[in-house]
Amino acid sequence: MKRRVVRNINNNNYAMLEKLVAYHEAGHAAAIYLNNRLKKLPPVFFKILLDNLQDGAVVSVLKDRDGLHGCTSRIKGGRLIHTLPSHTEDQNAIRFQFTDRYHPAFEADIVNLLVGPLAEAKYIARMDNEPFKIQLLTVQALNNYGGEADLALVHEYLQSYSDDQQVQNESLAHFLTQAFAFVDDPANWAAITQLAVHILACDKDEIACEEVATVLEQQYRARNRLI
Repeated sequence: MKRRVVRNINNNNYAMLEKLVAYHEAGHAAAIYLNNRLKKLPPVFFKILLDNLQDGAVVSVLKDRDGLHGCTSRIKGGRLIHTLPSHTEDQNAIRFQFTDRYHPAFEADIVNLLVGPLAEAKYIARMDNEPFKIQLLTVQALNNYGGEADLALVHEYLQSYSDDQQVQNESLAHFLTQAFAFVDDPANWAAITQLAVHILACDKDEIACEEVATVLEQQYRARNRLI
C-alpha cells in the first residue's frame, strides 16, 4: 500500500512532507484526546512538537533517516502507561498484574500509537483516489507512513504482555483493527483533518494539549450543528 504520492516526496516535495507529518501527528493527538475519553480513561498531558520542515532542514532530515520521515516531529507525553514492566525474575507475576490492572490503558496506548501512521495512510489514499481498506493494510506497511518509532514502541508493549509470538501477533491484529476503525470513522476523520489543518496553519514549534482540545471541540460542535 505504498502509494504514488509517497514517491513524490523523494522528488523534493516538501510541502507534501509537511502535510503527511501534520496528519500523522494529528492522528495521534486526536486519538489521545477522543479515544481515551470514549473509553472513560483519565485525561493525560501531551503536546505536539514540530520540526521546521523548510529548506535545508528537510534536506538533512531526508538524508538522516531511512523511509519517508526523518523529522523529529512527535507527541511528547500522551501515554497512560509511562513505564513498561522491566525484565525481572518474577516476570510472569508482573505481567499478570500489569495486564489485569492496566489493560484498558494498555490497549488505548497501543491503539493511539497505531492511529498516527494510519491517519497518514488514509490521507495518502485520498490524495491518490484509492480505497482505504483494512484488507489492504499490514502492520509492516505502516513503516511506509512514518510508523517505525510507533511500531517499535507498540512491540515493547506487546512484549511486556506476553512472550508468546502468536499471542503478540493476534493482539496486534486486534489493535490494528481498532485503530483503523477509529481513523475510518467520519467524525474522527473530520477531527483529524481539522487538527492537521490547524497544525499546518499555526506556524508553531509546539502545540499544547489544551489547544488541541479547543480545536477538536470546535470541530465537534460545528459537526453537530450540521447534523
